[in-house]
Amino acid sequence: MGTNTNNTTLEADLEAGGQPSILKQSSHPVCLIFHFLFRIGAICTYFFGTWFTDNFVLIFVLCVLLLVFDFWTVKNVSGRLLVGLRWWSENKEDGSTTWLFESRDPSRPLNPVDSRLFWTGLYVAPAIWTVFGILCILTFKLTWLVIVAVALALNMANVIGYTQCDKDAKQKWASGFASNMLGGSGAGGLMGGLMSRGITRMAGSMF
Repeated sequence: MGTNTNNTTLEADLEAGGQPSILKQSSHPVCLIFHFLFRIGAICTYFFGTWFTDNFVLIFVLCVLLLVFDFWTVKNVSGRLLVGLRWWSENKEDGSTTWLFESRDPSRPLNPVDSRLFWTGLYVAPAIWTVFGILCILTFKLTWLVIVAVALALNMANVIGYTQCDKDAKQKWASGFASNMLGGSGAGGLMGGLMSRGITRMAGSMF
């Protein structure tokens, strides 16, 4: 029912000659909003906070809370819904850390709008905080550099986690596709059999 309603709305927008909004094109509009909400809130609080108060501690606390909310949302919700990826880490008894990755079934297609906006938000936010960090150093506002350091640490954790998770998913899909083509059933199995028989005949003719 929800899918039919979205399709009807999109068709109505197109028939009216208008461009459907990003949220109407998204499969998870609420999740898409929260994917940007906390990170934009943290950036705005950092940049415009002094317009409303001179209390650095208050601005620091608000920024850190928004950054923590953003980290948790991106890591546990928006990544899973928007791009079908999830990462987490586990500490072993010997003190080492193991990264674990989870990815969607490749037969389930992604919404291109959701995917594009997820990766854009993921990479743009740390770039903005990097600029803020450079400005802090150039203007000798080292106290504000503490907020930037927290922001970069949390943002880069998700950047590294999802980048590695995406790479791991593509490797799994590629190896699964190759194994199906060479040793699977149906057309894949037929292709594997033909290749095996062809190699056998070539070897026989040579010897």
